[in-house]
Amino acid sequence: MGESIKNIDKSNMRNVILNFPEQFSVGLKTAQNIKVEGKFNGILVCGMGGSAFAPDILKIWLKNHKIDLPLHIHRNYGIPFQTDRNDLVVCSSYSGNTEETISAFKEALKYKLEIAVITSGGKLAELSKKNNIPLILIPPGLQPRMAVGFQLAALVKLLANCGILKDCKDISSLSKTLNPKNLEIKGKDLAKKIKGKIPVVYSSLELKAIARIWKIKFNENSKIPAFFNSFPELNHNELVGFTNPANFHVIILEDFNDNPRNKKRMALTAKLLKQKGFPVDILEIKGKDILYKVFENLLLADWASYYLALELGFDPTPVKIIEEFKKQIK
Repeated sequence: MGESIKNIDKSNMRNVILNFPEQFSVGLKTAQNIKVEGKFNGILVCGMGGSAFAPDILKIWLKNHKIDLPLHIHRNYGIPFQTDRNDLVVCSSYSGNTEETISAFKEALKYKLEIAVITSGGKLAELSKKNNIPLILIPPGLQPRMAVGFQLAALVKLLANCGILKDCKDISSLSKTLNPKNLEIKGKDLAKKIKGKIPVVYSSLELKAIARIWKIKFNENSKIPAFFNSFPELNHNELVGFTNPANFHVIILEDFNDNPRNKKRMALTAKLLKQKGFPVDILEIKGKDILYKVFENLLLADWASYYLALELGFDPTPVKIIEEFKKQIK
């Protein structure tokens, strides 16, 4: 890489992206001996930001494999009032210091629910050790949004150890099959198209969580606003918002397995928006295995948001305004 890029990318996020596939094998090892005893009716994962990516992706995998496992994701303080006493509560915070997740941990402890923790350290790790709660310690040193491989592998291995899922083969294979380097140029080219515009990411409802992660990558890596939505709902309201000129670049994530009517909606939406003067890119999600498709697509999001940050002169790693917010809200 050129010296100018190194001067911007001071934390070497490029290397983090290139080494991302290794996270899956490492994540599986971190949870190798962690188990929670009991029979569970469902799973409640409490986490914020990047620490909630893993259960979002797991839900996609479960639906694709037609596995009937109630999996709820809680992005808030405390725990939902609907939580079943026989649910397994997984508190996931990469830093271990997320106040909403610590609140959820304490409330689950208060109600004597079965808990497991996934973190790299911090206060959550301390509370887990103090209360003899099963603890999975994943490697520290990354931004949470860049550590989803660790977190997903650890979560799946935990559930397999508890007898809730059968195996982790789909996870372990990702360390060998994913090749981030192959997507770098495509991501770089996409970043050049988006520069100076606000990305809007659309997908089917089934993959809405992936569109959401794209949005977050643009927010945190590129330091710009971004938005997301899903078909078919957006055709019933949001589409009208493009009546007037705006500085948007639309990205549509299209999967081969999307409902044919939604595919038609995507094509027609792209056509109408282009007629209105909006730039549109339709990105085909390719591959046979659902997790491979998801992570290959998200690696493209990493590269696009990374190179957009460089185009704008931002170090993609730090999230200074969030850190400042956390200091002030204390």
